[in-house]
Amino acid sequence: MFVTALILSSVALLASATNYDVNVGGLDSSSNPILKYDPPFVNALVGDTVTFHFQQKNHSVVQTSFGNVCHPLLNDQGAPVFETQFHPVAAGETNFPTEVYTVTDVSKPLWFFCGQTGHCGKAMVFSINCPSTGTNTLDAFQQSALAFGAEQSAAAAWSATATPDVYGSQTYAPVYAPTVTETVTLGESVWTTTYASYENSPNPTPVAEAGAMHTVIVGSNNGLVYDPPQLAANVRDTVRFVFQSKNHTVTQSSFGDPCRKLQFTSTTGAVGFDSGFMPGNADGSVFFDVTVNDTAPIWVYCRQDTHCGKGMVFAVNSDESSARSFSAFQALAKTINGTAAPSQSGNVSDSAAFVSTTVVGGIASLVLIGFGSAAAMLL
Repeated sequence: MFVTALILSSVALLASATNYDVNVGGLDSSSNPILKYDPPFVNALVGDTVTFHFQQKNHSVVQTSFGNVCHPLLNDQGAPVFETQFHPVAAGETNFPTEVYTVTDVSKPLWFFCGQTGHCGKAMVFSINCPSTGTNTLDAFQQSALAFGAEQSAAAAWSATATPDVYGSQTYAPVYAPTVTETVTLGESVWTTTYASYENSPNPTPVAEAGAMHTVIVGSNNGLVYDPPQLAANVRDTVRFVFQSKNHTVTQSSFGDPCRKLQFTSTTGAVGFDSGFMPGNADGSVFFDVTVNDTAPIWVYCRQDTHCGKGMVFAVNSDESSARSFSAFQALAKTINGTAAPSQSGNVSDSAAFVSTTVVGGIASLVLIGFGSAAAMLL
């Protein structure tokens, strides 16, 4: 009797699951493409399904997140959490291919977009269980997608006229980094920040009020290295450089001029930080803290004679998918070693690391120096 009850209960749960049909794309009465999901959202329970009916012309469904619209949401292995294949459908076709999404989580809204080039930027997005009020509504998600599309269009127009950057004998494609103003929310705090938005840069929202502490060993194992040589950090995080051996510095530079200190100019708007020379101590008592106040890449070198030219450099938030990766920065340091004239291109990629760090989220830009138990602030 008990087993029968369990079977009946399972059948009842399956029978109660609801399927929602969603049309993807299609053509209007004038045979123009429809860049929409219809309906644009559904409210569903765990176990419910959404069947996507792919109509004209060629679309997909990719899961994303509210804060990173138009980019796939990835799992711990770096693969998309949910992504359909593209389904090309001819104009006269009536037998539409389908794919099914099963709802397994209703603790938060679920967000999706079309992976076809340009479609997300035209607000071809979809949601499951999006709230009707608050900051993360479907309308706000659509506006973020439109803003992404506008930025992509601006980047394409800029790239068509931008000239390459030349550093010594090395040539790099210029980097588009527009100034963006965004409202940031952390807990009960809300503020507006203006920053240079680099492709693949972190979100300007801190993950915690105090931020995380990242430790970097300077002169690890008596070598001319920073260990690790690069890392990703969020706004309000602290990078602690612990001087372990010999006599080194932690000095901010720029990608295009890796072995010279970033100076105050009308372009940079700030002076690069510099620890000064610090003889190391194996007990970890000599350290230098840098607070991350921006999402732009931060480039660092040791200004001890010949050290930079031997590859003793470091980076925070370098875009490893671009030509301006850490390895490219290190190779450039070894190539020109401060002997070439600084770049005259005025490219924002070489100066913006401090453009918006004066005040981000109401936090004054500062460098904390720790030497034993003593500490001082350099404004």
